[in-house]
Amino acid sequence: MSLRCLTMPYPLSATKLVTYRQCPQSYYFKYERGLKSPSAFGSAELGKVLHKTLADIYLNWSYQDPKPSWEWCYAFWTLNAKGLEESALLEGGKILYRYYDAFVRPHAVMKKPLGVEGKITAELQFDNIEFSLSGRYDRLDWLGDGLELIDYKTTKSETVPDSIDVQLGLYYLALERTYQRSLKRLTLLYLRSGKCVSFDVTQAQREDVRSLISDLATKLRADAEWKPNEGGHCDRCTYQKYCTAKTCEPEPLPEEARDLRQVQLTLEI
Repeated sequence: MSLRCLTMPYPLSATKLVTYRQCPQSYYFKYERGLKSPSAFGSAELGKVLHKTLADIYLNWSYQDPKPSWEWCYAFWTLNAKGLEESALLEGGKILYRYYDAFVRPHAVMKKPLGVEGKITAELQFDNIEFSLSGRYDRLDWLGDGLELIDYKTTKSETVPDSIDVQLGLYYLALERTYQRSLKRLTLLYLRSGKCVSFDVTQAQREDVRSLISDLATKLRADAEWKPNEGGHCDRCTYQKYCTAKTCEPEPLPEEARDLRQVQLTLEI
């Protein structure tokens, strides 16, 4: 197999790494060859408005006074919720009040976050390939000995995502590069119930992600075989007709499949 010459850092996210861990061949079809996969979910407008409202509250409070009133917070909801159906308007107002009642009212002061609705970016090198790590967070707080990442969840289900270990490890790597401080905790805050689920970040998660990225780098450097990994996820996979594990005679990739991208190799002198 021939090596590919790189022109820019290879973009990587937690979602992409989870796909790679689940099935390298599915990753190859989706991210290397650009085959579209229809989404099972539509746009959650209520969730977007709730995220926007909470961001406005933390970004616009002066922090010269201890904490905002409920009326001040609710004003952002009425501003952002224009256009929502009546049922969603009422439901969202109740969810926001539950948040205020649990996470703002009981405290003497509302602490200023380190970041709100921000993007995490960092560049790292693995096996002579430059990777550009990226992710997003709803809120980033200072702890006494590190950082806490807050992720608001508006879904009715409170099932912990399968991607949580990969997300923790990837954000650990990126945040220590950006802030020179370690990510200590990731908290999933389920807005509908007010329930919080926190995960302490470990060195093991960091090293597992490093190993995962290193394995991906090996395939990118040498165009190695992207073998399928069979499992329950196969039933939901939209690439089965191209898959060597699901059919004896896989179809050739469609003409619109893009050529393999060039990745940037770095040489140590």
